[in-house]
Amino acid sequence: MTSINIKRAIENIRSGTTVYTPVIELIVNAIQAIREVKPTGGLVNVTILRHIQDDMIDKIASVDGFIVRDDGIGFTEEHRNSFDTLYTALKAGDGGKGFGRFTCLKYFSRFTVESVFADGRTLKRRSFAMGQGNDIIIDEKVTDVANAETGSAVTISGAQGVKFPDKSLDVIARVLVEKLLPYFIDPNSECPQIVLGDDQGGGPVVLNDYLGQANRQIVELPVQKHELRIKSLDKEEAFTVRVFKFYAPRANKSKISLVAHRREVTDVTLQTYIPEFADEFYDKTDDVENARDRNYIIKAYVFGEYLDRNVSLERGAFSFGKESDLVFGISQSQIEAQAATFAQEAVGREISARRERKQARITEYINDEAPWHRGLSRETDFSTLSMKPTPQEIELHLQAAKFQMETRVRAEVRQILESKDTEDLRERVTEIVGRISQTSKNDLIHYVSMRKCVLELFEKSLQLGEDGKYRSEGDVHDIVMPRKKDTDQIDYDQHNLWILDERLNFTEYVASDKPLDERNGDRTDLSIFGKRVAFRGDNEASNPITIFEFKKPQRHDFVNPSSDEDPIEQIVRYVNDIRDGKYKTPYGRDILVSLNTPFYGYVVCDFPQKVKNWLEREKDFTVMPDGLGYFRWYGNIKLYIEVLSWTKVQRDAEMRNKVFFHKLGI
Repeated sequence: MTSINIKRAIENIRSGTTVYTPVIELIVNAIQAIREVKPTGGLVNVTILRHIQDDMIDKIASVDGFIVRDDGIGFTEEHRNSFDTLYTALKAGDGGKGFGRFTCLKYFSRFTVESVFADGRTLKRRSFAMGQGNDIIIDEKVTDVANAETGSAVTISGAQGVKFPDKSLDVIARVLVEKLLPYFIDPNSECPQIVLGDDQGGGPVVLNDYLGQANRQIVELPVQKHELRIKSLDKEEAFTVRVFKFYAPRANKSKISLVAHRREVTDVTLQTYIPEFADEFYDKTDDVENARDRNYIIKAYVFGEYLDRNVSLERGAFSFGKESDLVFGISQSQIEAQAATFAQEAVGREISARRERKQARITEYINDEAPWHRGLSRETDFSTLSMKPTPQEIELHLQAAKFQMETRVRAEVRQILESKDTEDLRERVTEIVGRISQTSKNDLIHYVSMRKCVLELFEKSLQLGEDGKYRSEGDVHDIVMPRKKDTDQIDYDQHNLWILDERLNFTEYVASDKPLDERNGDRTDLSIFGKRVAFRGDNEASNPITIFEFKKPQRHDFVNPSSDEDPIEQIVRYVNDIRDGKYKTPYGRDILVSLNTPFYGYVVCDFPQKVKNWLEREKDFTVMPDGLGYFRWYGNIKLYIEVLSWTKVQRDAEMRNKVFFHKLGI
């Protein structure tokens, strides 16, 4: 009698096992018991035990356990002693670990055995239960019996810890077939007939029939070769891959299963390695009138001595690593990734069609929404992108590819700069510069495309709204540059000052509808401190200062004599106040101006006749040749002012960018 701490042994069972592990263990034991006395034939009966009360929603009782009966050798003294020995080696030749029965008590509270076996020329009946204290075998009884067939009935019941996930007889049968498939397809050993029934009258279902010729549910697919070879640390390991089609898969996904000693140990969805396996496949049945297409998934089973040697004690995992392995030399993901190519070969035409549809989605997105990615897309690998990518997924994938490309280029540039070998320097420099240029082109295309969107939005903001009113100057203002902000708070690429003048893109400081000096509450719509190319110093007296004032489309009340919102007078006043030292820089320093510091003032408004008369007769402005603007030079304060219509601003901006839009076809 073996004495161990069974409770601790069960608690130490690692993850990887499932609630199906115990019943698979019992069925495999039954198959092995049959093959000890019968080279062919044999019968395994599996009965589902259910709770007494039906589920109120599903109208079927949940699973409480299983009875597995076989007509094998039975629990002889040798088998009984093996059961009573932790880590027994009796079935080591078949890959037995001597631990499987303990997984039964992890998920079920009761484990009992009834068996008839031959003891010499007499038959005996043995019954016992598996203990949960220190003794593996408890309540054992052995009696003589006459006129009985050898075999065993093992019962596990009292589901605990994890609720059994499935209830339907068909679903449970399907899961058992998938996990036991290596036994059904073993060319060296015939699988006994396995029948699944229900203690409440359901069934029977013959699991072998899933692979039978009549109305087959599982079909093996041909591949060019079944052998897969992967180099480990000291030698090359051989694996066998067999690919199957599973019809009517319900909610299952196509998978890769790694098998050890003819038992499925792990599985992973095929879409992990090839996204086009995400959806089910369909067989056309047009030859049969009113027949429906048959849906199916693909499952690739991988066999090999490397897997047999390294399976864990509980058969829920392997000793080697999942992603990489420096000890054994081959990781789980390496095996799965290469096995995925076998599955792809088996359904190659459909995978190719799905990839073409995915590429069409990508092309449509780039053509319609992201033309700046055209060059990048030609160098990007989309094989890992999901089968039906959304625009957001495509964009994120391209951005990741762009980042990786730029990282590689930077690394290669550093390598070239550090290298003393000049033989291939010219060729490498030319290649890398070309890739840098392509990246820059993509960024430029993106920027120009965004300008097109901004101009369309700008045009919309100048139109009558659904309420019959024009947008306020604030709404238009925010498109050019957000109000109450300055360039210390936003980046240069977050404003659209180029709509007004391309020279304003790289100014030193811009204050938008915000006082230049908090002590002085007066504020312009836009105050811009620029730097010309020839002058690089900060706050130089030579640098121009630009002031903008916006007026709501079609607004004209600011020209009234009683108005205190005269934009021209406001600009003149701001200029004089700056010259008189009433404002400081954002950092509290005096704004440096000289007698020759140039000032530019711009007023943007619409030109009803009242405004035109006001500009020509009262303000002494000169009309521009296109009739869409006015200008005047205030020589005494070095101020040049233009009054521009919203239409002119829009048209000029579109005209400046039109050639770029045309080149991009947008």
